[in-house]
Amino acid sequence: MSELDWQKSSFSGGPQGECVYVATTPDKTIHLRESDEPHTILTSTPQGLAALLAHLKR
Repeated sequence: MSELDWQKSSFSGGPQGECVYVATTPDKTIHLRESDEPHTILTSTPQGLAALLAHLKR
């Protein structure tokens, strides 16, 4: 995997400095990581992430 351009989520930055970062690749794959575990990366398609978020909201 080439170098990713990570962006901090606008929902991050609580009092403990816990942050979620997101990056995308040209093929639209989405990558997520947390600041306290930067080498652990969750990879998903946009559809898969949307389904996960919809499930979590229920």
